[in-house]
Amino acid sequence: MNFNRMYGLFLRHFYLIKGSLPRVLDLIYWPTIQIILWGFISKFFSLYSNYYNDTLGIILTCAILYDILFRSSISFNMLFLEEIWSRNFTNLFIAPLKISEIIISLIFTALIRTLIGLVPAIILTSPLFGVSILNLGLPLLLLFISLYLFGITLGLFVSAGLLRFGPSFENIAWSSLFLLAPLGCIYYPINILPNFFQIIAKGLPLVYIFDEARNILINDFVDYKNLNKAFILNLIYLTIGIGLFYLSFLKARIKGTLINMGE
Repeated sequence: MNFNRMYGLFLRHFYLIKGSLPRVLDLIYWPTIQIILWGFISKFFSLYSNYYNDTLGIILTCAILYDILFRSSISFNMLFLEEIWSRNFTNLFIAPLKISEIIISLIFTALIRTLIGLVPAIILTSPLFGVSILNLGLPLLLLFISLYLFGITLGLFVSAGLLRFGPSFENIAWSSLFLLAPLGCIYYPINILPNFFQIIAKGLPLVYIFDEARNILINDFVDYKNLNKAFILNLIYLTIGIGLFYLSFLKARIKGTLINMGE
């Protein structure tokens, strides 16, 4: 074994990290988000240990609902990234396809991918843990649509970033959802968050979606105010996401960066 060769390889990777702010931030980001998320969860259960009568059922149901958001957003992003990785990105925009047609086709394809990933998990929770997300009843459809819309919206934001900044924006595709997890109040009510975070969280549809899911499971009652707030916020963010996608495409076309996207 040659120490100099090993040291040389170590220096190569060390300087790659040192010379790249995105790499440094990526190393800091993941453990920080995990600590914040689990810190809030631990704080909630330490303060309100008897809050849930059926803790397992509520936690697993909320986890599956969060996976709807996760799968829909990642599926949309993956379809877009696959065009880049396969070097088909330029051909996609050369083809006689309108931007609206591309977005709509990605939305429906992402739906199929989401369902393929979710259905087995939903089926397994019943025999393994005695929990069924179907206990939410008809409101489950409204929760699913709301989560799916927000997932697609996040996908549009990330895809717009990929168009504008290129493949270097790829890390955002994986990190954006985890950033929202602590603020989305998936497993705990919003009052667990510090006041400043509560202000931000109230601008996210996730807070109202998961609050309503817990409300249905605990109180067996549907508060349509929460669902309406979530849908209104979803429509606002979706409109902004579509607008950003169009704007990023126009900027990329003017700068000529579309042709190099798959390189």
